[in-house]
Amino acid sequence: MFGNLGAGEIILILLVILILFGAKKIPELARGIGKGMSEFKKGLKEVEDEIKTVEKETKEIDKDLK
Repeated sequence: MFGNLGAGEIILILLVILILFGAKKIPELARGIGKGMSEFKKGLKEVEDEIKTVEKETKEIDKDLK
């Protein structure tokens, strides 16, 4: 997941994040990221459903034309 990052680099990154945002802001940031990911997945599912619906309608029209 983290490529070539070792434990030391990961700890350093986490410390920098803690210093920049503070302990109180990190849960809010995580919550915001979670909501954003949830909305993205919801939107992606809606697009996939719409594509499947259009494909189904196209197949039915092609079938009717033959």
